[in-house]
Amino acid sequence: MSNNKKPAAKVTLYPISAAIWRNENAKGEAFYSVTFERSFKNDAGNWQSSGTFNPGDLLLLAKVADCAHSEIYKLRASDRQAQQIDE
Repeated sequence: MSNNKKPAAKVTLYPISAAIWRNENAKGEAFYSVTFERSFKNDAGNWQSSGTFNPGDLLLLAKVADCAHSEIYKLRASDRQAQQIDE
């Protein structure tokens, strides 16, 4: 993300991670989006990240996506609970 906003949650199964972002529409209703990245060390030994995945990454990417999906359901439930308290 280009701004300093922090993700609502993060799921990691090394070296793949998902950042879950909370946003609001014009009505103030929450919705979530997800970005995925793969961490690796470059030839100089420095940590880098990439949004591209090798064939060997795909099963782990699918597992991270599944965990992110479950986490979004938890976040939505928390949003609903907070909304009920406010009402």
